[in-house]
Amino acid sequence: MCLVFVCGEDERVVSRQAAPGACPYCGGMIQAMDVQTQWNFCFLPFYSKTKRRYHCTICTRSLVLQ
Repeated sequence: MCLVFVCGEDERVVSRQAAPGACPYCGGMIQAMDVQTQWNFCFLPFYSKTKRRYHCTICTRSLVLQ
């Protein structure tokens, strides 16, 4: 007997908006994105979380707040 677990992760951008400040690498504008992450187990929603991520619009680097 063999059991196969089908798990997956779906990411979806909920909203985008301009963030204050400039990119420390190139000086471009920073964009704040709210991303909803949803884990699925056998095609059923198991876990959902919304995160805010920051990206530069010119050099497309992911920025981390400290």
